[in-house]
Amino acid sequence: MGLFILRRLGIMILTGLCLTFLVFTLTNLYPNLEKLAKTQGNFRMSDEEVSSFLEKGGYLQPMAVKYGEWLGVLPSYRHENPDGSIQGRCILPGQSAEDAPNFCGVLQGHWGFSTVFKDEVGSIIGTRLGLTAKLMFWVMVLMVPSALILGVLSGMNEGSKTDRTLSTVAITTTATPEYVSGVILIAVFASSTMGLKWFKGTATSAMESANFENFFLPVLTISLYGMGYIARMTRASMAEVMTAQYIRTARLKGVSFPNIVIKHALRNALIAPFTVIMLQFPWLLNGVVIVETLFNYKGFGWTLVQAASNNDIELLLGVSVVSVFVVLVTQLISDIGYVYLNPRISVT
Repeated sequence: MGLFILRRLGIMILTGLCLTFLVFTLTNLYPNLEKLAKTQGNFRMSDEEVSSFLEKGGYLQPMAVKYGEWLGVLPSYRHENPDGSIQGRCILPGQSAEDAPNFCGVLQGHWGFSTVFKDEVGSIIGTRLGLTAKLMFWVMVLMVPSALILGVLSGMNEGSKTDRTLSTVAITTTATPEYVSGVILIAVFASSTMGLKWFKGTATSAMESANFENFFLPVLTISLYGMGYIARMTRASMAEVMTAQYIRTARLKGVSFPNIVIKHALRNALIAPFTVIMLQFPWLLNGVVIVETLFNYKGFGWTLVQAASNNDIELLLGVSVVSVFVVLVTQLISDIGYVYLNPRISVT
């Protein structure tokens, strides 16, 4: 198992480097850098002024060199101004070049400075990620148990009226995008025109206090979309397990149906849904963009939209790193958990 984990970690690190380099390259293409220069300076800057700005910031270096500096494995670029002062990524305002470190990248905890929020990228991501984590927690609390119950009930009664009804519900929720279900829920439960103004159509105040009336609708919107997929996977796995030889043997021996389901079928039926559930974390982290925008909940997804729409390169890179990290870590946990849950798989 130890060797298996080490191999997976090696693959994860290599994949992370490739993905972050790809994102870094795309965000550092010259049109984006030109837009950044004009945003920080003025939109009437000439081509020569743009080039001068980018050269001073080290943006015109080879892509691999810039990536190494951003990652923190190469010394940061420094530029000497005509007045003798030195500027660079590692030199903070009011700090002398002698006192500044040579390496200040992601590995050193320096994520850059946001041009939109005028704050450290690490601080912004930490705050917004915490808000989305709170939303994700309540989504998982509602979505996972509900989906598993629907899937198990449907799978243990394959072909019955219960199975058809629950499968229809699962397919309907999965086929309905979040922006559709969100608008419907707002119109029905948060609009005075329907006479059912039980909840608030915005979740802005939930960033400080996750009270029920303004937090339930975004949680329900996200849960409905993911619930159907997990339920369908659980249903298929449960139906397959219920036709297995050891289940038929248990029935012939007179074991009660509830004991067969709980003690024999349920664990094996949850192997496939476990992988699907773990894959919900990356989706929740980045897939809540629509819901957070719809309900004005300023979490991680909302921050991603702001960074992309305002060409905030440093913030966009920071968000991308976190997204890649979450995807890879959840995939690693999923692989390890699958090995433990499935006794038919041996790791050498």
